Amino acid sequence: MKSPTVTTESCAERNLMKFNKGKCRVLHLGRNHPMHQYKVQADLLESSSAERDLGVLVDDKLTMNQQCAQVPIRANEMLGCVKRSVASRSREVLLPLYSALVRHHLESSVQFWPSQFKKDEELLERVQWRAMRMMIRGLEHLSYEERLRELGLFSLKKRRLRGDLINAAKYLKGDC
Repeated sequence: MKSPTVTTESCAERNLMKFNKGKCRVLHLGRNHPMHQYKVQADLLESSSAERDLGVLVDDKLTMNQQCAQVPIRANEMLGCVKRSVASRSREVLLPLYSALVRHHLESSVQFWPSQFKKDEELLERVQWRAMRMMIRGLEHLSYEERLRELGLFSLKKRRLRGDLINAAKYLKGDC
């Protein structure tokens, strides 16, 4: 016996929801994909080479290169806003602002996906390097690593390793 075909449209109707065809696109994944055409009612859906889902931009090759390219831009924009709008260069003012407005962009991207390329990792680290260089007066004579240590921060590479070790320990303890 053949089961009835369930479509997105029928699910939307059954749940008394409207289906927004304008927001639908097809992301063809993998190589040698036949590139089928998909329809909603009578309208063909357009194809897309990359889509955002839950804030993450994924392309048709399942890489996140576009996401990696956008993160340093956003973080640098926030860093520029902090630099332009805050006159003080004291640790007590700048460190919380950096942590709240800039670093979370970098850390979420570092923890969320493994950098596939060293250049992506270097782009992210360069934003933090720039922040450490411009931020706090009195640390100009210190190297990047020494500034991080003085401020109680980690490089993004160490932050990633730390997160991986924490998750491995949780897994081994059965907390996952």
